[in-house]
Amino acid sequence: MRIACRSAWHGFIGMISMKIDGYGIYFMASKTIDPKVKAVFNAYPPAVRKKLMRLRKLIFDVAGATEGVGELTETLKWGQPSYLTEKTKSGSTVRIGREKKTDGDYAIYFKCRTTLVDTFKKRYKNKFRFEGNRAILFNLDDKIPDRELGHCIAMALTYHLSKKKRAKR
Repeated sequence: MRIACRSAWHGFIGMISMKIDGYGIYFMASKTIDPKVKAVFNAYPPAVRKKLMRLRKLIFDVAGATEGVGELTETLKWGQPSYLTEKTKSGSTVRIGREKKTDGDYAIYFKCRTTLVDTFKKRYKNKFRFEGNRAILFNLDDKIPDRELGHCIAMALTYHLSKKKRAKR
């Protein structure tokens, strides 16, 4: 089903595909997966792969519903699935992967030279676990707050647009 939808992240109205089930509405990612990225996903244990594929879907859903982001490029950076706004240059790279250094089973990573994770900590300190200024960590049994994580992803994917707006003030 295709309907007009207002994004919870930036108020953008656009056409998106949706799947409705008994538990709510879920946006459908229509992006086909790059074979090299697919090989990385397939190398993860099944439980981790399932969670990372869910994050991947959320990243594409947020990108599709956020004004100014445009099409994402999916590639590998540091051996991890990475999502870039190459065409619009609107945002900062978002990566996902298995977390080996801490007690998190998987994570979503942001450029450590941005103020993104510091901003997330201020807004969502009781919702997420963080690693320094680079990641939000998740255990396999965590219930992910989609709205809040979607907001974080939208801020990353529009980071350069936000910087430009601040500079004009």
